[in-house]
Amino acid sequence: MHQHFILFKPYGYLSQFIYELKRKKKLLGELYDFPEGTMAIGRLDEDSEGLLLLTTDGKVSEQIRSKKVDKEYYVQVDGVITPEAIEELQKGVEIGFDGGKYKTKPCKAFIVTEIPDFGARAKKIRDERHGPTSWASITINEGKFRQVRKMTAAVGFPTLRLVRVRIGNVYLQNLKAGEVLEVSDFKLDN
Repeated sequence: MHQHFILFKPYGYLSQFIYELKRKKKLLGELYDFPEGTMAIGRLDEDSEGLLLLTTDGKVSEQIRSKKVDKEYYVQVDGVITPEAIEELQKGVEIGFDGGKYKTKPCKAFIVTEIPDFGARAKKIRDERHGPTSWASITINEGKFRQVRKMTAAVGFPTLRLVRVRIGNVYLQNLKAGEVLEVSDFKLDN
């Protein structure tokens, strides 16, 4: 019987179980006693947080990664993001990728007016004295390296905090950072 998990990956953890290099990194196995053979489906950068799916079933992992599944991110940005910036994000922006330029596909984006309650991040973001911040939601179904961060920077609002809240129909729900929920399957159909 294969097992499937939903995790709120905290800030400062790698999306993997083994790290061969010398530097000491925080790994997923420190958060929960996952069964042998558990793998993360996709990844979140060390400094990103939120929804990560894990499974012991390689077929499920492959199915999810091969599909163009919507991934929704809540992004805290430096400054008060404008409707114009949101519109640019929706249409697609040019970002650097693989040494060249890449125009992102049109996506869903909107200003988040209610500050989400994700709890404090392990590393303090910065002081309010440095000026205001705001939140936006960005939903993409492609995943270039650090794409969401590059997108917000391209429209003049650098990302301070990035939390993935949804993959397909799977939501972060009320999980807190570091919490794991075992599920019978991932109902991912959009």
